[in-house]
Amino acid sequence: MTDKPIELDEHRGMAAQKATDLRRLLAEVAANEQALRATQDALEAQLIAAPASNWEEAADKVRYLLSLLAATPIGQDPRRKILIQAVLDDFTRLSRHV
Repeated sequence: MTDKPIELDEHRGMAAQKATDLRRLLAEVAANEQALRATQDALEAQLIAAPASNWEEAADKVRYLLSLLAATPIGQDPRRKILIQAVLDDFTRLSRHV
């Protein structure tokens, strides 16, 4: 008997190794999606918790909503992409003057 573990992946065929790698990657993606969703839920709860106390806080909320819109098929329309970017640029420019 040996204390050295046997690497089973080395004894599988190429197709089995690829299938195993794919399953591992899919599990990792699912875990990352769950972590992202939990972070988004926490952020949204914080954004909802209290009204904005100034224009910059309100702009932060709008930035978040625009980022969600930009990730949708509607937000991918070229005109809407330009409009979203223009609004974000306006927020950046105007927040420097506050």
